[in-house]
Amino acid sequence: MATVTSAAVSIPSFTGLKAAATSKVSAPLKVSASGLPKLSIKASLKDVGAAVVATAASAVLASNAMAIEVLLGGGDGSLAFVPNSFSVSSGEKIVFKNNAGFPHNVVFDEDEIPSGVDASKISMSEEDLLNAPGETYAVTLTEKGSYSFYCSPHQGAGMVGKVTVN
Repeated sequence: MATVTSAAVSIPSFTGLKAAATSKVSAPLKVSASGLPKLSIKASLKDVGAAVVATAASAVLASNAMAIEVLLGGGDGSLAFVPNSFSVSSGEKIVFKNNAGFPHNVVFDEDEIPSGVDASKISMSEEDLLNAPGETYAVTLTEKGSYSFYCSPHQGAGMVGKVTVN
């Protein structure tokens, strides 16, 4: 516990000093803290530990809820996923967001996803399209491995991508 108490403070006076002066001039000044409230800090290691654990738990929960955003169409008008190749952790949400050159969709290639994953459950239908700026499609992949995806209207123009789930 820290406590503030009375103390004598000596403050040097600089009046009348010359550049060549060798003597020290000071005037004693007494400051009393009796009118001030006492300052005390009480924290046990248990309290500090609990705060650290709570902060770490919040960060872990927040990281699981975080999403990566993939733009559909480049800022320059190109027909591309931006980024077109990236990695996520298992269970991390991927949000595909219409940006330029739409309509777009996101279809996972059934021949280029991990065994046992149903492409129809993670893909948009090839007929469904995001038609307006800012429209989104979100997916959460849990099976580790590589997943290839494409935009069906623009696959021939090279609008393809790949995500690796760790």
